Amino acid sequence: MTNTAPDQEWWTTDALAASGLPDVPATRQGVDALAARLDWRAHPTRARRRQGRGGGWEYHWKLLPPRAQRKLITASIAPAARPERDVIWAWFETLPVSAKTRAYDRLKLVQQVEALDRVFGRDQAVREVARISGQGARTIWGWLKQIDGLRADDRLAYLAPRHRAATAIGAKVGRALDCDPRFFDMIKSDFLRLAGPSFSTCYRRAVRIAKAEDIAMLPERTMRRRLDAAVSEVTQILCRKGIDAVKRLYPTQVRDKSALHALEAVNADYHKFDVFVRWPVERGQTEPQYVGRPQMVAFQDIHSGRILAWRIDQTANSTTVLLAAGDMIEDWGIPHHVLLDNGREFAAKSVTGGAKTRYRFKVREDDVPGLFTALGCEIHWATPYSGQSKPIERAFRDMCDNVAKDPRFAGAWTGNRPDAKPEDHGSRAIDLEEFVRVVGEGIEEHNTRVGRRSEVAFGRSFAEVFDESYARAPIRKATEAQRRLWLLGAEGLRAHSRTGEIAFQGNRYWADWMNDIPGDRVVVRFDPADLWSGLHVYSQDNAYLGHAPTLDRAGFFDMEEARVLARARRAWLKAEKEAARAHRRYTAADLGRMLDDVSPTEPAAPEAKVVRATFGKAGLPPPAPPAPATPDLDSAHAALVAEFEARRAARDAKATPVAETSRELFRRALDLEQAIARGAPVTRDQRRWLAGYQTHSDYRAERRLWDAHGDAIFG
Repeated sequence: MTNTAPDQEWWTTDALAASGLPDVPATRQGVDALAARLDWRAHPTRARRRQGRGGGWEYHWKLLPPRAQRKLITASIAPAARPERDVIWAWFETLPVSAKTRAYDRLKLVQQVEALDRVFGRDQAVREVARISGQGARTIWGWLKQIDGLRADDRLAYLAPRHRAATAIGAKVGRALDCDPRFFDMIKSDFLRLAGPSFSTCYRRAVRIAKAEDIAMLPERTMRRRLDAAVSEVTQILCRKGIDAVKRLYPTQVRDKSALHALEAVNADYHKFDVFVRWPVERGQTEPQYVGRPQMVAFQDIHSGRILAWRIDQTANSTTVLLAAGDMIEDWGIPHHVLLDNGREFAAKSVTGGAKTRYRFKVREDDVPGLFTALGCEIHWATPYSGQSKPIERAFRDMCDNVAKDPRFAGAWTGNRPDAKPEDHGSRAIDLEEFVRVVGEGIEEHNTRVGRRSEVAFGRSFAEVFDESYARAPIRKATEAQRRLWLLGAEGLRAHSRTGEIAFQGNRYWADWMNDIPGDRVVVRFDPADLWSGLHVYSQDNAYLGHAPTLDRAGFFDMEEARVLARARRAWLKAEKEAARAHRRYTAADLGRMLDDVSPTEPAAPEAKVVRATFGKAGLPPPAPPAPATPDLDSAHAALVAEFEARRAARDAKATPVAETSRELFRRALDLEQAIARGAPVTRDQRRWLAGYQTHSDYRAERRLWDAHGDAIFG
């Protein structure tokens, strides 16, 4: 070792804990334990009592472990390069509060030294601050060296405990172990499958292949950490749980309904109650009374949340939808926007016929316009299997507790899941008239309950919010003539034959992408209250083509905001699919072929280690040992083979086989077993027959007799 000494020769336990030296613990308690274990205080010239306030012990640097000594000498000869400002501040932000507090304390001591330097000089100032603070003078000199030449506003980050920096500020670290890339690819390809195998199983399969092909491997926990670091959580969910699971990870769109007014937008859906209801028997009906769970269609005002109309029937059908819609229009008026579920009962032609965006049933040019289409309502379809797309689902969830569990329905409640049926399930059914009365009370209570916390209620009830907005909102009332206008409503438009522009309501709409649709028939969606906001253009098969021009503000039915979100999600899903495809280098078929290549052709036959003893058979001769092969035995074997071949030929020709007794069948099986034991050739059919016969109860019984008495059983 060189004779060069480090800059700091004596160290306190706190200074050693904060030094970051190799093989030196990072806590004062750990340094004290190391000093006690190595008996540092037994060296009178290298351990001494510390002078100054606080006392304690100081240790010479030559008592430190060898690697720590080399680090001190190297640092004194060639100081490490100072990290960049951006790097050190980025690292400083990641430190815990305790480390940042120590950096602040060090900065205060440095500032005290600089304040006393003007009066006493640097050396005396350091000694005085060390005496007052209890820190070592060499430690303070080290801090001054760390910030030498730095800007005053950068000192804090450079004074932080450096033993926490490690790789964050460029310190050298040991090279991580590595494995063959093919081993990692096999694990990822096997793990990232929809079958969802466990990581341990995939690792074991990869190890089998790697051992056969002499591929470098790493431990299972290491490979799991490597996979989690290389493959994102989203990609793992995409590969193992499918696209629907990934979609749930993307934030949903939050729509603002405060810009709406009463009856500007309504939404409707069906709800199936968890209550058994008995329908009345109609006059002349011979079938028994129908008992089942009723379904209710309801229309809700989106702005306020009030239930406007509802009807109950045995099943979901378009007739009930029309009756409930008629009640809503008759009592309140015609809505501007209608958000409907995508079920067939709402897509029926009597309800939405003539709406070109309908994607249920076949759309024809001569379709009779449905109710909402004829009244000029703009129809919107909820996303399939997406409850958050329909605000009324929240009201239905409230009714599951407020209405379905009403005490007057005790015994008729069915439970909300197949595995959550009450003990009194099916013990009672509610008459339809009573059920309708209780549901009406529940809906009225739902509408008038105060304390609602929506963005428009502010503690009021749904009914109060609706009444306030309804009194000052433009409401369209239906006339007698409108109730008979089945031929009115929105219809498809044709783009200009040369430019692709669309003329609608006296306005002209165009965008550069519309040069690709000249002369095509298209369907437009628009806000009737703001035609200047532009049109959303769709093809006849409901494929979105584009917008002309762009909307400036986003309301509840702002199609542009919805399309922006959809495009972002599609791009996100596309990137994740590409990442998943890059990780799955091997297909399941490739892994299967690799496993087949390393699997043994035939499993090794087990060797019997226990011989069954025979007791109480003194009067019977022992079984004769098998005789060596002789020409006579070979001819007998050839005759036996010929006999089996003849019997097989007779069976193939559908000849009537000669009936054999169980003893004769066992004798034939025994001859085959002895021939196999001698290594004599046996056909595949003989082996197949023997394997099947050995599973029969007759064989097991005859075998026990032969084991006990030998060939004497054959007479």
